[in-house]
Amino acid sequence: MEHQHQHQHQYDHTHSHNHTTVNEEDAIQSEQLHLIKVITAFAYYKRHSLNHNHRRRRDYLSLSEHHKKLIPDYLDKVNQVDGRIEENMNLIRAIVKSASMFTEDADDEPEQNPKKQQQNPPVSPMDMDKVRSTLKQFVRDWAKEGECERKVTYDPIIQELNEIYKDLPMHDRGAVRVLVPGAGLGRLAFDIAKAATKSQLSGNEFSYYMLFASHFVLNRIKTENEYKIYPFIHSNSNIKSDEKQLDPVMIPDVLPANLLDTVDFSMVAGDFIEVYSQENNREAWDVVVTCFFMDTAKNILEYMEVIHKTLKQNGTWINIGPLLYHFEDSSSGDASIELSLEQVQDVAKKIGFEFKKESMVPTTYTSNPDGMLKYVYECAFWTAVKI
Repeated sequence: MEHQHQHQHQYDHTHSHNHTTVNEEDAIQSEQLHLIKVITAFAYYKRHSLNHNHRRRRDYLSLSEHHKKLIPDYLDKVNQVDGRIEENMNLIRAIVKSASMFTEDADDEPEQNPKKQQQNPPVSPMDMDKVRSTLKQFVRDWAKEGECERKVTYDPIIQELNEIYKDLPMHDRGAVRVLVPGAGLGRLAFDIAKAATKSQLSGNEFSYYMLFASHFVLNRIKTENEYKIYPFIHSNSNIKSDEKQLDPVMIPDVLPANLLDTVDFSMVAGDFIEVYSQENNREAWDVVVTCFFMDTAKNILEYMEVIHKTLKQNGTWINIGPLLYHFEDSSSGDASIELSLEQVQDVAKKIGFEFKKESMVPTTYTSNPDGMLKYVYECAFWTAVKI
């Protein structure tokens, strides 16, 4: 499916449904069921989160009167979290409504259906964790609170692109094609497009949690700081300040609709290997930018081969990210090939890449800037050329 709208933030769906076989029809039906599952997970956010927060209320009420007096404001905070869950749901309702272009079969307000309230929600804890992770991703990509992470990981990529094309006249830059697989909520792709002023830029994303949210933020939001969200209310662990935890995060810090009309910016939904191994993408791209993407592979060797295949001769691969392999010891039994950084770089050379620059960049990822715990990744940053 294809959706065309202002400023060319185009969403392409990569599956063709013409003359489908039985197997293809099964795949289409499976995909539709997955779409509905994702929308349902978003829709159940409020009910699930309120139930989880009520556990805190119940545990407080089980305390002795002596202990209750020691923390007199505890119950008030629990009640405030309820209100902030509703605020988060305002954004999620808008995302679900916007996602209706993908499917019309999901119920966006299950909590209003008494019959459904009596049933167990058709979502798993992992599904709900992905919804909460999406809220944190909004902070990283579209809030001023995520600026530090963006400066560490996105700015070096944009600076490298500026260096590569510094001698190319501005009127020729419209022919430069940049691909950003694993685009998430689209901020890196947007920032590259914004900095380029003239270019052809495409983001690719497989996760429908990310696709629905990115479609909304790139196409439906009308003003800066339009929404308040509270992404860090779901856990009370490692919180320095109740006040900070309950403070709103405003999104977006910039308005995506302000992108110049001279930039051709699109997002493509689909599996990276499936989409970009096709013949129409052979030697079609000048630059491939991978940011926190390579370790999402089941087979990282295949990722590198496809990146090499999609690049034009002397095209550039810019990478930054760790190697936290997503499918290592997968509960679903998926195969996973995990290589060390040395092995990855050695294989890349064998495939046909020449490394021009290499460094390590320490950074957090969707961390709470006011929290007491931060995981720091030592990210590999490199620029390599297809030879």
